[in-house]
Amino acid sequence: MGIINPPWQSYDVCLSGESILHFKSYRRLLLSAIEHSDDIHLYHNMVSFLFKGRTLERLFGSVKFFILLVVFTLATSLTYVGLAWAATEYFKSYSYMKKCAVGFSGVIFALKVLTTHYERSYYSQVMWFTVPSKYAVWAELLIIHILVPRASFIGHLAGILVGVAYVYGPLNGVVNAIYTTVAGPPRPSYTYAHGMTRGYTYR
Repeated sequence: MGIINPPWQSYDVCLSGESILHFKSYRRLLLSAIEHSDDIHLYHNMVSFLFKGRTLERLFGSVKFFILLVVFTLATSLTYVGLAWAATEYFKSYSYMKKCAVGFSGVIFALKVLTTHYERSYYSQVMWFTVPSKYAVWAELLIIHILVPRASFIGHLAGILVGVAYVYGPLNGVVNAIYTTVAGPPRPSYTYAHGMTRGYTYR
């Protein structure tokens, strides 16, 4: 929007397997997520983030949601690098290591896995289609790949895998451990009622 002029260009912080594994440019793991290719790319991602964030921040609370975003950003970037390396090894083409991506959409795909999991709805709307919620994020991955050829398939897939790792894997424990360190252990909840029980008065 021109309000803040960052001290880098898109190509300085775009994420690729080569930039991380060979050139050790680790700042890209974070900065690539906040950089976008153009205004439309930014606006689309932020509108999508607004809808998902509204649901998840209410569910987790602001502090835990912020931790979730930081962890998801790093995890999605690292997964992207891993997928780029795996594709290079499998297809014997170094081009996968050189593909460079920017944008927050990988993290948004991870958040979409969480929203479809916690909302517990049977069906979701993806573009013009109604699909079972458990397949919604995969359908969106394919539709965007077909309609927007420039979109990073590996980046979006990385986000989905990170979301799955949170819902069904160990990433949930990582986020909870960080949250407990920052905010302290969860406080026990109490139910208050009138009367006397074992010498304690409840009001």
